[in-house]
Amino acid sequence: MGENQRQLARDARRVVREGPEAIARVQRARLAEIVAHARAHSPYYRELYQDLPDGVDDPALLPVTDKKLLMARFDDWATDRAVTLERVQEFVADPGRVGQRFQGRYLVATTSGTSGVRGLFVIDEHALAVHTSLGARSSGGMGVADVVRLAVRGGRTAVVSAPHGHFFTVTSTVRFALDHPRFGRLTRIFPVDQPLPELAAQLTRHNPAILSGFLSMLVLLAGEQEAGRLRIRPALVIAGGETATPEVVRRLATAFHTRVRTAYAATECGFLSFSCDQGWYHVNSDWAVVEPVDAEHRPVPPGQWSHTVLISNLANQVQPILRYDLGDSVLLRPDPCECGSPLPAIRVRGRVADVLTFPAAGGEPVSISPMLFGTLLDRAPGLTQYQLVQTAPSTLRVRLRPVSGADADQVWQTVRAEITHLLAEHRVDHVTLERAEEAPQQSPGGKFRRIIPLSTS
Repeated sequence: MGENQRQLARDARRVVREGPEAIARVQRARLAEIVAHARAHSPYYRELYQDLPDGVDDPALLPVTDKKLLMARFDDWATDRAVTLERVQEFVADPGRVGQRFQGRYLVATTSGTSGVRGLFVIDEHALAVHTSLGARSSGGMGVADVVRLAVRGGRTAVVSAPHGHFFTVTSTVRFALDHPRFGRLTRIFPVDQPLPELAAQLTRHNPAILSGFLSMLVLLAGEQEAGRLRIRPALVIAGGETATPEVVRRLATAFHTRVRTAYAATECGFLSFSCDQGWYHVNSDWAVVEPVDAEHRPVPPGQWSHTVLISNLANQVQPILRYDLGDSVLLRPDPCECGSPLPAIRVRGRVADVLTFPAAGGEPVSISPMLFGTLLDRAPGLTQYQLVQTAPSTLRVRLRPVSGADADQVWQTVRAEITHLLAEHRVDHVTLERAEEAPQQSPGGKFRRIIPLSTS
């Protein structure tokens, strides 16, 4: 850890010790700083903020942005004029460059997102250092038994994630491993595009001290652990990517006999929040702003569910994320959390782990993570948006939105072939795929649920 990293870690701990007033003061100062930086170096923000006063430290004064707006102005959005859409697209087209430095200095992460717009995000070294510091702050509550279990397994880490593309979970792990060779030797990324029994066997052989991955995939692995096909005893399970209910967290903790840490975050702000033992997400509000708002982007009082949420990332200067509509419904806790953290606490009902479960002939039902469908369909040519609706135990209704000008029949044939192959790999070969006439449907929270399992109500 370099001196800058150590200083960030010290500052992160200090501001929390000083309490809510200090946190709010630091937040305002950092917001004013990054707004000034964006106005000075980003043509997009210079234009967007031209009528604002100097020294803005109140997020409510800023216009709202979103992925579609920023991606449409990609070259003008970046504060480094050498960061262009063409160069970033060329970089991410090569899977061999995952985790490498773009232009020798940046991390690049991609999202397909549920809004139908692919996101390309460039993250600077400072933001990555902040991410690491806040991660250390949130994990400071590990007990002696946890530390012993980490040591016994040599600190081995398993990251269960998508196998292709520059997704943040993968690319940030690879980057950290490249920069810290000892960590790299202990860390393995386990791709999810393989049958669950094979994945369980590989994890059992690795015997990780830390197990990390998307919530939906970890739930499937918990089932393997409960059935005895997966046999690991991690000191820590880290679940992300989807909203975790208290029931799911308890199941993971029981299955793996360990602590479970969850996070509510996004590629746009990977350090947004962390969970506490009371089931709340605490916003790292010294480095991020979270605003629960209604459909007109007006503030929603604490204790009420929002229509959507606006976030501001106060660390990443190369692509400022300011008052960005993330699309999730959140509730801000109106009183202090019992865990004692002075950081604001929220609950989230935006992203749910949508696992599809199918009956299997003569055996246990087969469950497939939504990540697997995303891994395949996010790169399907000619496809802008998809939505899979399980209308019966063995029936999937496939809603597609092709790219303008694309051959809709060809897109359907490609998607059907990809899904059929995925199902066959998981020994589910009796599912009917229906081609829907209707386009994907938007949820009340402003996002599309790409996977909608069969309702059990």
